[in-house]
Amino acid sequence: MASRTRRPGAATGAPDGSRRRRLPMRLLLPLLVLVALMAMLMLRGYVHSEILADHRIQPEASTDKVPEKILDGGPVIDTRGGRTTTLKVPDHRMVLTFDDGPDPTWTPKVLDVLKKHHAHAVFFVTGTMTSRYPDLVKRMVDEGHEVGLHTFDHPDLSYQSQKRIDWELSQTQLAITGAAGIRTSLFRPPYSSFADAMDNKSWPVTEYIGTRGYITVVNNTDSEDWRKPGVAQIVRNATPKGGKGAVVLMHDSGGDRHQTVQALDRFLPDMQAKGYEFDNLTEALDAPSAATPVTGVDLWKGKAWIFLVQASDNIAAVLVVCLAGIGFLVITRFGLMFLLSGIHVRRVRRRGFSWGAPVTEPVSVLVPAYNEAKCIESTVRSLMQSDHPIEVVVIDDGSSDGTARIVEELALPGVRVVRQLNAGKPAALNRGVANARYDLVVMMDGDTVFEPSTVRELVQPFGDRRVGAVAGNAKVGNKDTLIGAWQHIEYVMGFNLDRRMYDVLQCMPTIPGAVGAFRRTALERVGGMSDDTLAEDTDITMAIHRDGWRVVYAENARAWTEAPESVQQLWSQRYRWSYGTMQAIWKHRGALFDRGPSGRFGRVGLPLVSLFMVLAPLLAPLIDVFLIYGLVFGPTEKTIVAWFGVLAIQAACAMYSFVLDRERLTPLISLPLQQILYRQLMYVVLLQSWITALTGGRLRWQKLRRMGGVSAPPNVPVQGRKVAERRPVG
Repeated sequence: MASRTRRPGAATGAPDGSRRRRLPMRLLLPLLVLVALMAMLMLRGYVHSEILADHRIQPEASTDKVPEKILDGGPVIDTRGGRTTTLKVPDHRMVLTFDDGPDPTWTPKVLDVLKKHHAHAVFFVTGTMTSRYPDLVKRMVDEGHEVGLHTFDHPDLSYQSQKRIDWELSQTQLAITGAAGIRTSLFRPPYSSFADAMDNKSWPVTEYIGTRGYITVVNNTDSEDWRKPGVAQIVRNATPKGGKGAVVLMHDSGGDRHQTVQALDRFLPDMQAKGYEFDNLTEALDAPSAATPVTGVDLWKGKAWIFLVQASDNIAAVLVVCLAGIGFLVITRFGLMFLLSGIHVRRVRRRGFSWGAPVTEPVSVLVPAYNEAKCIESTVRSLMQSDHPIEVVVIDDGSSDGTARIVEELALPGVRVVRQLNAGKPAALNRGVANARYDLVVMMDGDTVFEPSTVRELVQPFGDRRVGAVAGNAKVGNKDTLIGAWQHIEYVMGFNLDRRMYDVLQCMPTIPGAVGAFRRTALERVGGMSDDTLAEDTDITMAIHRDGWRVVYAENARAWTEAPESVQQLWSQRYRWSYGTMQAIWKHRGALFDRGPSGRFGRVGLPLVSLFMVLAPLLAPLIDVFLIYGLVFGPTEKTIVAWFGVLAIQAACAMYSFVLDRERLTPLISLPLQQILYRQLMYVVLLQSWITALTGGRLRWQKLRRMGGVSAPPNVPVQGRKVAERRPVG
């Protein structure tokens, strides 16, 4: 697709500065979508304990700075308001505590057992798990249990700064507020055990925790269920001696806890039979509740946090499905490319292959031109080298730079100029068809040059009377820049390999504007070129398919075109291509329900074009998004291997396409960088096209600024190149 001229009425006088001011606004919405998706993935990694966690336990420190009454005291340590006191649970009263939850599998089972035996407990929850499973925390509170903080992502606070400690407390409290609508004053540090294990590293943390309004709760009876020693041993470990009260440590998360659940179901009735009561901590101590209801702004902050976390999980799940989808599409497309392009090559390159009787009749070559002064001489002179009889009709579409006069002053035989007021490329092409003398019509762009054999190769498929249109082999002529090299890879790998595939499937979606040929009869039967879409070449190709004609690919009909040399120009071109393709698909959607050739194209061609040209490019950047996610959050090695695996598949496909097109492999050195940067640009372009389509926006035609970088086909001498330089621009 290479439409260059503008639509009637399009703004033409805007200065470069205004265009530069509009570009950021054009980028804003797609970039916001990208940023939002990345932010939600970052949030998911954040609440899944995949960053910031520090599970190391450092060597024990001395205890000379820890007060003796703490070392010899109970498991409840209160350092609020400068106090240094401890509390013990009264005899025959027991406080069951569960760490590291809530867990979606084991916490409900623990709660069911507690409810079954009319027992209460204290759950020391992490912020990450609370954020992910807020309903379980709400159930804890609703069923009369207490909850306490166990930090956000379980670091050893003895080796963290006060700023980090504050962050751990506030984030966990925010999650609990959002889940259950309360604040809690209970806190248990990770990796804590008995009070007499307090040392010079952990004691300052306990003191600081008190200044933040929290009571530190350790334990004096460890079930050691984390070791999975067996149900009987867990029960023995959890049983206090001599009827004394106890704070018992258990876990409802962090792994398989079926032994904990079974032990709890045996432990509770046994101890209740011995006169034990299982209470919350504050109930056991006859103290005010540790939970305080939260209202107002703080409550809504908590709810907003939970909402965002849940949304991030849902979005991540959707993105994973989309990633699987793009993986399937990429593999399917590459598989089809390898298989069908191989079939195409074997068919058209076999000895004795011909489309039919050789086509020797003269051909009309139409060159629509709008302000192509820098390129038009090279374009026309390249046609003069043609080894097939042609007439050249240059349709000047209201140019203001003297394009028509340049062609007229060349005074080349067989070259005519037709002038018209600016009406757009479709109108210019229709005008050219009306002025063409011959039945076979070749169409090219004003910035394109042909090889001597291009026209001959392009029209040979018309030896088959079923062929209504032929796609040529468009190549990037200005590939000496990085952007040009990337487009060269795209043209060879993406466009030409695709055309071989679509040729075999008989559903070629686009005759490139840079090099294509049509049977005049086919054009007339479908009403000529239409301006209903911004991709008139895709539109006319689909219309010809629906009329029952074959559309084929002529690999040796090479044309050299000037690709955009700046990101802004590339953006403008691809935005129009993407949006125009979507318009053409929508315009011809009725083919899905047609019979005959139209129905075949509708049920084969339209789905493939929609999947491979619209949906797949939109989802392709997910590969890179998950690369970043995997590098940050892990598993890093598997992520890198997977990404390079995808790149290897693409590289293999690219090498295959370059070999088929007899191109040097050197440009493929930039393929990894192209996949990282160029793909993102194409994604944003396509995303903006979707937004434009869904919001009912209209896209104006935009004329690309030509640099005249493609002067002639390789190895083809062209004379008189100074003519354009001598021409005054009119």
